[in-house]
Amino acid sequence: MTLKKFICTLSVLLITSLTVSAQDRLTREEYIQKYKNLAIEHMDIYGIPASIKMAQALFESDNGNSRLAREANNHFGIKCKSDWTGETIDHDDDAKGECFRKYSSVEESYKDHSEFLDKSERYQDLFKLDPMDYKGWAEGLKKAGYATNPMYAAQLIKIIEDNKLYLLDQGKDLPNKSIFDIQVTEQQPVEETQPMSVTEKKPADVVDVDNYTISVEASGGRHAVYNNNGSKFVVASEGDNFGTIANEFGISIKKLMKYNDLPIGATLRKGDMVYIKPKNKRSENGKLIHIAKEGETMHYISQLYGIKLNNLYNINRRPKDSEVKEGQQIRLM
Repeated sequence: MTLKKFICTLSVLLITSLTVSAQDRLTREEYIQKYKNLAIEHMDIYGIPASIKMAQALFESDNGNSRLAREANNHFGIKCKSDWTGETIDHDDDAKGECFRKYSSVEESYKDHSEFLDKSERYQDLFKLDPMDYKGWAEGLKKAGYATNPMYAAQLIKIIEDNKLYLLDQGKDLPNKSIFDIQVTEQQPVEETQPMSVTEKKPADVVDVDNYTISVEASGGRHAVYNNNGSKFVVASEGDNFGTIANEFGISIKKLMKYNDLPIGATLRKGDMVYIKPKNKRSENGKLIHIAKEGETMHYISQLYGIKLNNLYNINRRPKDSEVKEGQQIRLM
């Protein structure tokens, strides 16, 4: 057997072994290689940056491994809405048993996502951005309400930059890090530069949430650690629970629940902010007032700004469990 045939055979065996042991879970690299051309095709047709489309698909579908992706070909987490007449699937998200769209193929999901953005009035400002401005698109999607997760834009930007997806917007191919050339690839000089966003001039480790600055403390572990108002938090991923996060950072579940003003047994959802250090008593970052949006709660606002829930109630002279109405001013200090 020649060396070339041996390497090819070994590669097949390794990939097969990894696939079986991971129960057919796609890796992020595999998903990108499988669907990047589809994202580029939709960029050419609709004007949506391929980097943004790919990052949303990776995040929303857990690299194609989520229940919605596997059972409904729904790779963008799009809910039914009143105008949907196709097949549906029930799935727990912001509420239990919510209605999500079901597609006959992944291609149909990609097309519906493009048309969803293209035809929705609230996303039209995005199409006025520089097509290379992936950061502007990420911030615009969050601002327009695509997701309730306050770190949604930051997560999309991190996915794009970690995987150099901005190269797709520039008409360049991504480096293919196979099992045999990963070391060579990483040692090669990188000539391309990341395009500077029109709307984002801050370094990559600083993000804004409603003009409120949150910085990345560290990103080497399973979860990136963010610094917010003097405290530290992580963002829950698919499959996380309070026990796994408590174990990762060496703290008790009871203490973790206390840091997050939650009772034992509370449900953790993908995208939730989970504090691993005590929150502050008030805003220390110069933000004085938050204007409440539809569906927000005092607990959501306390997590967003890193303020203890009881202190937030006291600052606003509100009884515990009081509801928040859209447009109300919530004092932060």
